[in-house]
Amino acid sequence: MELLLYRPTVVRLAVLGALLAVAASLLRAAGKLNEVQAKRLNVVAYVVMGASMLLFALAGLRGVPA
Repeated sequence: MELLLYRPTVVRLAVLGALLAVAASLLRAAGKLNEVQAKRLNVVAYVVMGASMLLFALAGLRGVPA
């Protein structure tokens, strides 16, 4: 559990979520994804970013060192 609360892990999750959201937009604009697929990828992106935010808050509450 402690590994999930370390800053590099939280940052990686946030960056992964952002990259997924950008990919959904770019792939939709390029016509590689239809509307439903793009929305699903965006949902996955926001779930990953939400997990990052949750872990960030938990790390702060538990006092995990950077």
